[in-house]
Amino acid sequence: MTNLPHILNWRRINARLTTSGQPTEEQLAEIQTLGVTQVVNLGPHHNKGALEDEPGTVASLGMSYVYIPVEFESPTEQNFEDFKAAIEGNPSAKIHVHCIYNARVSAFFYRYAKSGAIISEDAAFANMESIWRPGDDWAAFIENPDAKGQQNRYAGEDY
Repeated sequence: MTNLPHILNWRRINARLTTSGQPTEEQLAEIQTLGVTQVVNLGPHHNKGALEDEPGTVASLGMSYVYIPVEFESPTEQNFEDFKAAIEGNPSAKIHVHCIYNARVSAFFYRYAKSGAIISEDAAFANMESIWRPGDDWAAFIENPDAKGQQNRYAGEDY
């Protein structure tokens, strides 16, 4: 499977899972040519930069669309359960998971890896750290008490 590094914060988790920030309509078509059959979006449709009709674009490309709107300031346990269900629901599907910046997604994969799923915790942490260091809003969610009281920091900007 090819990589698409021109898509914002593109990352490959493994042969069946890729992640990124918000792809454009044209980039969704490129993602589909990689054999992706399902797109999971953790970015709320009201976020700046979200596509006007992402579900329609994804459907027109023959992929399924899973929408799990995670409010950045308050990720929930239900969001995480829905994420796990989307990843585990069709184990043979090639899946692309995105949000607006790949911050939510990388934090979700880090927490998922902490349970022993898909990739090592160290690899998931390195992936997340290459994008951002979650702070206070995310400390409990990613089960990192050291982040409590810290600001969210972004690679290339704050460290």
